[in-house]
Amino acid sequence: YEPLLRAALRFRVAAVAGAALLVALAGGLAARMGSEFIPSLDEGDVALHALRIPGTGIEQAIGMQFQLDERFRGIPEVARVFAKLGTADIATDPMPPSVADTYVILKDRAQWPDPRKPKDELVRELEAVAARVPGNNYEFTQPIEMRFNELISGVRADVAVKVYGDDLPTLLALGEDIETVLAGVPGGADVALEQMTGLPMLTVEPRRAVLARYGLDVADVQDVVATAIGGKAVGQVFQGDQRFDLVIRLPEALRNDPATLEALPVPLPGGGYVPLREIATATVVQGPNAINRENGKRRAVVTANVRGRDLGSFVADARERIAEQIALPAGYWLEYGGTFEQLISGAERLRLVVPITLLLIFMLLYLAFRSFVDSLLIFSGVPLALTGGVTALWLRDIPLSISAGVGFIALSGVAVINGIVLVSFIRNLLREGQPLEDAIVTGALTRLRPVLMTALVASLGFVPMAFNTGVGAEVQRPLATVVIGGIVSSTLLTLLVLPALYRLAHGRRHAR
Repeated sequence: YEPLLRAALRFRVAAVAGAALLVALAGGLAARMGSEFIPSLDEGDVALHALRIPGTGIEQAIGMQFQLDERFRGIPEVARVFAKLGTADIATDPMPPSVADTYVILKDRAQWPDPRKPKDELVRELEAVAARVPGNNYEFTQPIEMRFNELISGVRADVAVKVYGDDLPTLLALGEDIETVLAGVPGGADVALEQMTGLPMLTVEPRRAVLARYGLDVADVQDVVATAIGGKAVGQVFQGDQRFDLVIRLPEALRNDPATLEALPVPLPGGGYVPLREIATATVVQGPNAINRENGKRRAVVTANVRGRDLGSFVADARERIAEQIALPAGYWLEYGGTFEQLISGAERLRLVVPITLLLIFMLLYLAFRSFVDSLLIFSGVPLALTGGVTALWLRDIPLSISAGVGFIALSGVAVINGIVLVSFIRNLLREGQPLEDAIVTGALTRLRPVLMTALVASLGFVPMAFNTGVGAEVQRPLATVVIGGIVSSTLLTLLVLPALYRLAHGRRHAR
């Protein structure tokens, strides 16, 4: 260590410039790295949102769901499958019969044919099996993740592109174009436009000229159709203290029969009846399934999950492609939601918390040493530590996240400990009258073991977290990786760069 130390003191300008270059390179590397809100936790099970054609009856939906469940149960890693359709009595999660939340409960990994099989590969197998069931569209996620995404951002996917405007057909066309663009972005999965149309609707259009000849008006036709299809209260039934409306309407089998509807008798003003087909045209058309609004405007949502890629780079790529390929009419605009919203809000909080943390660290250093220069010298360990943290994340292919940001905050406090140990000992030697360079060399050599012990204790404690594979390891891994990499770089660079910096900062004053 002593020859390296004396070389650093001799070429102190080059040593400091090299350290500054490393910090700049790490900053550039961090700018190119991906980002995400928090790493996706492996919950051990799979959830999928089964979307069917709007207007699908409950019997048909149950039959299709049983068919899907049976195919999933044939996969050896699956323990059991169950689903939830429709709306419960307490409608905390209302859904139509055409939508089902399906939960695929997996066996313990020890019971899998290949315990080392990645879960992403199993999800791809489930997707392939589900794709063979016609009439369905699916969004694959995890049970808790699905609910939290819905509670936090209003959608169940990682990314949501919201299109706002007035005209429903225009919103639908824009949504379909955006869906095509997102499907072509690498990393996008389960890309889907929310179901806005496709609900069968009975339309009865009166023939006004024929109505005039019969002496009828539109209200007469509407009253007959409303009574036959929707029902009409004609009295009340009393049972003790309870009373119920007595409603008359056609049986369900006849309500769904177009020939019966066309034969409905419409009473004439002078007596007699005329069939509905003579005075109106009844057709079944595709109507809007739902018209959703947000902030006073109609909106359409295109959702997508991200697999095999970080969330931040996916959204950046999607934004660029949508801006290039989609031309929005006047009065229409886009917003990006989903988990991406939490990434943005978390990053904004870190932009506030990190500077405050660094400022508090510097204030404590100044209160301890009563020297602005020495405080800055010790504080230089922070960027040197961030260099190692960013490099460690890059080497392990871990994107920047809120978890990694918390690791950087913790690292900032740990990184200055080595500088405090070294600078305080050098100051004591200078007070005893030793020359500057001798004090630096003696102090660095004497404090070498304490500095290494401090770094090893702080870093080795995070090693189990960095390589853990248990429950919650996805959140622990970025934090531990940042701390370990940062302490290693901070220790190595502090032992060489800090003495050179101290020599540059105090050389002229001690020479005088």
